[in-house]
Amino acid sequence: MHYKDYVKWARMPSTWCGGCAIGIVFKQLTYTLAKMGVPRKKLVVVSGIGCSGRAAGYFDVDSVHATHGRAIPVAEGIKRGNPKLRVIVFSGDGDLAGIGGNHLIHASRRDIDLTVICIDNEIYGMTGGQMAPTSKRGAKTLTSLKGSEYYPINLQGLITSTPRHFYARGSAFRINHLQKCMQQALEWPGFAFVDAISYCIENHGRR
Repeated sequence: MHYKDYVKWARMPSTWCGGCAIGIVFKQLTYTLAKMGVPRKKLVVVSGIGCSGRAAGYFDVDSVHATHGRAIPVAEGIKRGNPKLRVIVFSGDGDLAGIGGNHLIHASRRDIDLTVICIDNEIYGMTGGQMAPTSKRGAKTLTSLKGSEYYPINLQGLITSTPRHFYARGSAFRINHLQKCMQQALEWPGFAFVDAISYCIENHGRR
């Protein structure tokens, strides 16, 4: 398998901004899938709403673009319906930890065999740059013009609060390490979460 086999090239170029970290993480996932030789017919990718949610339409595999915050329960339904499938959730921190935070907590607690790739860019990018649950305290956003008063959600703490867990943190700046995190997550027999530290150059970086 080659990484290009996992991409719908007819839909390129993508709608992501030039230099957006989502495209970098997307490509590293396709590299990882190719390296592991994951058959396309046994793979499903589920995304929620947001910039990261566009990824579902760019993977040349069975995919679902779910409603906001519902990527994980949709993915869980697919996995329970056909346990032989490898199911990946590819979505943003606002979708997974904000709108879908309850699903994240309980799917990890139930140890569903899913791989979750979280594009953690600390912002609601697609809707204009509102403060997200991962925005750092003091961060200036569209909805915190003087700086956020709140501490960000501790994703690592949430996932690792379950005795049996897989949590890895990589970043769009260190692609070899990110690929390693993804491969280990895909090989993990249970719920696996990759916190892919990213950036939004338009609706967060400019501020």
